[in-house]
Amino acid sequence: MFRFGETFSLIRLGALAGWAFCCGALAWYILQVAKEITYVTLADGRKQERKIPLLFRLLLPFVSNLDVFVMKPSFEKSRTLADRQLTAAGFEGLLSGREFLALKILSPIVGGIAWFLLLRGLVAVFPDSDLAENFPFAVFVGILFFYLYPVFWLRRELKTRHQSIQRALPFVLDLLTLSVEAGMDFMSALQRNCERRKLDPLNEELIRMLREIQVGTPRRTALRNLAERVGLADLRVVCNALIQADELGVSIGSILRIQSDQIRGKRFDRAEKLANEAPVKMLMPLLLFIFPSVIIILLGPILKETFVHLF
Repeated sequence: MFRFGETFSLIRLGALAGWAFCCGALAWYILQVAKEITYVTLADGRKQERKIPLLFRLLLPFVSNLDVFVMKPSFEKSRTLADRQLTAAGFEGLLSGREFLALKILSPIVGGIAWFLLLRGLVAVFPDSDLAENFPFAVFVGILFFYLYPVFWLRRELKTRHQSIQRALPFVLDLLTLSVEAGMDFMSALQRNCERRKLDPLNEELIRMLREIQVGTPRRTALRNLAERVGLADLRVVCNALIQADELGVSIGSILRIQSDQIRGKRFDRAEKLANEAPVKMLMPLLLFIFPSVIIILLGPILKETFVHLF
């Protein structure tokens, strides 16, 4: 017959074993999800890798539980905006606006709980640290970070994709201009350019526009869809100019050359603006880090000799 103490020890041992099994299963699940690579299928059938944060991939299987909440009519505007931004950032087919809104809700809840447990463990190990005194503030900062992280991630991805398209657009327009002026029609020049260039964000969007035209979509409509899908001002100007040239019967070669010169001029203007802003941005690091170090190096020996002679 077991005594009460022995029974209690067996219960504690079983609880520890169950806790260890749960932790191991969770670690295995996180490892499997981290090893997965997410791809988006392009219009021509090729697959391009897209990097989705590990936190999002861990929470995606649970977003359907919030459909009742995020599919309400009051969130329709937010869903439409998220869908448009995700499409412009290149994540169409991987994340939808509904899923993104659900992730914005799940991220602070799950991440906040994990952050709270981590801080509690640190406080238990270091009870006399400053963390124990500022525990509520640290928890609040962690929850705020997990709440804002999806928005900042989407903005960063969208900005990176737009910058890539801005850098590639003048060169693509130059190649199209040379091809059209050499005697090729616009669609043949565009198709050849897409086949020869590397698979960057601009090439992905142009391939999709080509496939839309090949399945019967009018060229004007495909150009409008391209401008709306990407949401970049420079590309929208080029698409509008091509649409007007198509409607008025103007030479596409001259339009392409004008647009290429204008976009390249805008690019140089942005580069000059960034160069002029550099000294102002460098002022604060100079005052905080460089100047104190220089003063210490120059005046340190002098101050040392002065204190030695005085004392």
